[in-house]
Amino acid sequence: MLEKDYLADMYRDPYFPDFLVDKIKTLLKEVVALLESGESDLEVIQAAFDKATIGINELEEEFDDNDSEIETAARESIGETVDLILVHYKVAIDCEEAIREREW
Repeated sequence: MLEKDYLADMYRDPYFPDFLVDKIKTLLKEVVALLESGESDLEVIQAAFDKATIGINELEEEFDDNDSEIETAARESIGETVDLILVHYKVAIDCEEAIREREW
């Protein structure tokens, strides 16, 4: 996946501080690193998505502290990025399932 494909709408919107969007991107890239290692066990992959999603949940207070929040536009951008990852790496997990741990 190309760098520009990660959270594109969040990066374009000044409402979302880039340094916080970078933190979400880092969490998602950890899943990508697992996929690029050749991992194909769906339970392992889902666990990685769960970990990333929980990490994103934990950023909510930091977004609030910076006059932002993980709201509709952010949810859509994160979902689109996760869907791109799933398609790009041909992972047979539904996007909603991949981010099932979300609180946003």
